[in-house]
Amino acid sequence: MEYVIDGYNVVHHPLFGQIKRYHSDPRLTLVESLRIERLTGSQRNKIIVVFDGYPDSSGGGYDESYARIVFSRQHTADERIIEIVERSPNPKNTVVVSDDKEIRFFIKQAGAKALSVEEFLNPIFVKLNRAGPGGKKQESDPLGRELTYSQKHKINQELRKLWLK
Repeated sequence: MEYVIDGYNVVHHPLFGQIKRYHSDPRLTLVESLRIERLTGSQRNKIIVVFDGYPDSSGGGYDESYARIVFSRQHTADERIIEIVERSPNPKNTVVVSDDKEIRFFIKQAGAKALSVEEFLNPIFVKLNRAGPGGKKQESDPLGRELTYSQKHKINQELRKLWLK
C-alpha cells in the first residue's frame, strides 16, 4: 500500500492539535507521529507526505527513512497529490489522506481510496480514550455510543448558539 498524505490538511486539523508534540514544528511532529503511532499500518507501506510551498532554509530536519517528504514548490500540494496518483502503477493500492473535496473526488475517480483526516487520525484517539489516568484502560460505553470529533464539535457549536447569545 502507498499512503499519500496532504500534510498541511493534517497539521491544521483540530484533532492534530490534541496529539503529543514531538517537535515544535508541526510538520516534524506529523512525520514522527506517522512513525511512532503507525497510522499507516505496516512498516512496509510506502508513505509520501506532501506539503505546500518550499522547505525551510534550515533543511527541515526530516528523517526520510520512514516517509518521503515532498514540497510542492511552485505548484499546490493538491496538484502534486494528483500527479503522484496518476503516476501510480496501481491506484487501487493508493490511499490519499485529505479533506479537500476536489481531491477526494479525483482520487475516487482514479480508483484510489480517499480517507478524511479524521478517519486517518482516529486510531490515535481511540487509543488515548481507552487509557485513563495512569494509563489504565477505561470501560467503553456499554451501548457502543462513541461520538466522533465532528459530532462533538457540532454539538458544542449548537450549545454555544443556545447558551452564549
